[in-house]
Amino acid sequence: MNSAVVILIAAAIYVGMYFTYGRGLQNKVVRADPNRPTPAHRLYDGVDYVPAHPMVLYGHHFASIAGAGPIVGPAVAMAWGWLPGLIWVWFGNIFIGAVHDYLALMSSVRYDGKSIQWIAGKLMSRRTSMAFELYVWFALVLVIAAFAAVIAGIFVGVPEAATASLLFLGVAVVLGYLLYKVQVEFKLGTIIGLILLIIAVWLGFKFPATATKHTWMIVLGIYIIIASSLPVWILLQPRDYLNAYILWFGLILGGLAFIVIGGKGGFTAPAFTTWSANVVGGKPSPFWPTIPLVIACGALSGFHSIVGSGTSSKQLDNELHGLMVGYGGMFTEGFLSTIVIASIAVYGLQVFQSMNIPVNVSNWGAQYAIQVVKHGIKVGIFAKSYAYGLQDAFGIPFKTGAVFASLWVSAFALTTLDTATRLGRFAWQEIMEMVNGPEILKNKWIASIILVVFGIYMAWGGSWLIIWPAFSGMNQMLASIALMTASLWVAKVQNPAGAWKWAVVIPALFLWITVTAALAWFLVVIKPGFWVSLITIIGLLLNLLLVFDWYAAWKKPTEEYATA
Repeated sequence: MNSAVVILIAAAIYVGMYFTYGRGLQNKVVRADPNRPTPAHRLYDGVDYVPAHPMVLYGHHFASIAGAGPIVGPAVAMAWGWLPGLIWVWFGNIFIGAVHDYLALMSSVRYDGKSIQWIAGKLMSRRTSMAFELYVWFALVLVIAAFAAVIAGIFVGVPEAATASLLFLGVAVVLGYLLYKVQVEFKLGTIIGLILLIIAVWLGFKFPATATKHTWMIVLGIYIIIASSLPVWILLQPRDYLNAYILWFGLILGGLAFIVIGGKGGFTAPAFTTWSANVVGGKPSPFWPTIPLVIACGALSGFHSIVGSGTSSKQLDNELHGLMVGYGGMFTEGFLSTIVIASIAVYGLQVFQSMNIPVNVSNWGAQYAIQVVKHGIKVGIFAKSYAYGLQDAFGIPFKTGAVFASLWVSAFALTTLDTATRLGRFAWQEIMEMVNGPEILKNKWIASIILVVFGIYMAWGGSWLIIWPAFSGMNQMLASIALMTASLWVAKVQNPAGAWKWAVVIPALFLWITVTAALAWFLVVIKPGFWVSLITIIGLLLNLLLVFDWYAAWKKPTEEYATA
């Protein structure tokens, strides 16, 4: 197998399914109406409810859902070989991830931009909403822990990316001010933003920022507390929009590079190693059911439902834009993961040899993941492989390609961090409202601080091969719960003709069974530390309660949902 074949197959799959399966969901299930006013218009407040240009919202949504997930997860899953991960990414995208993302977004749009947790309470019971909110809050703690650890590691290993990433934030504020306060023409604002973006990258190469991993964690913690409380137009929308250009450039450049080099040599990594490669916690991990503990966002992600129903639904200008934002955003992420897998399959062995890391084809399944984490190249294995591809295809200097790839990951991981904090603040405030908590705990700053301190504390000294599977597992379980909530909305409220409702229910139940088994295995075999075990146990208990409530609601006659 070679990279050109894989990239072209992926492109054909994603384009074909977008215009067939995706359009079917839009027209037959959601029945999107361009004349129906969206919450961004009806409930405009200038802070959270703000209509966005579709490309701006696509950029925000994709940057928020992607983060480091579609890169780190597939990179580590290469321990099983390139083929199992690729199959999980493609099938997960088509039948679970994109369906989940689109329906979470559009169901929220139909309920005034309310969260998927709120919708679960509306369709099931008040208890369901509370349980879902708690689950989401604990899951977001793990999101912050996992991504803070990843970003801090990137900044230590590639200080040029640290400088450029921080400068991006200033560029985004300038763009937001120009677009929303000065109200410059959209194309002119974009040109100015891109010029400033290029300058930020150049300054990153000239003035790399060096600090320890723990120092970066503190800096990141302070940043996300502030960023999560700012109006979306100041930082969130413009920053994510500009980040999307980095993504598109990187995807196009990488896609072309690995098509060009496809004819020069095939994959050097094994297609399949062993059913139980050493991955989760560095121990033998059966591909099923543990794969969702490793590959999260690249195939599917419950976090996406929180983004779609938390920030994106409040910014959707027209219902027809939802397919590009929700469905297309997930497919773009899957294509990114495909490039990650292809790049490591071609150059991963060369990266190990260049760093004198004792990994070869014969011991790949036993040593790959362990050595990747030990040498701090969870992102680096992709960045270096990607850089080799650009060098061989276009003669781009290796260091330039490696820094760009690292910058690519860190820029998107930062967006996930502050979006997760904003969403965690929403969840905490909603929980406090439900239990009539004291006003001080409803304060947005206090809500953000509690979440961030807990998350950074877990990342501070935690083992990455424990933190990441815990995050991924809770995240994938969240996806199954969100998809089951969407299935109730589809079956009981939208009531589509034919078998469309089963296209939602069957993937949701399959995922629920898989992830429940994976998290049970994680607790019994890996035996993570106290805090990770506690959060995982709480998550499993809440998950069982939510599934019980879903089943009870599913048995109710459709007529009871006529006004839902």
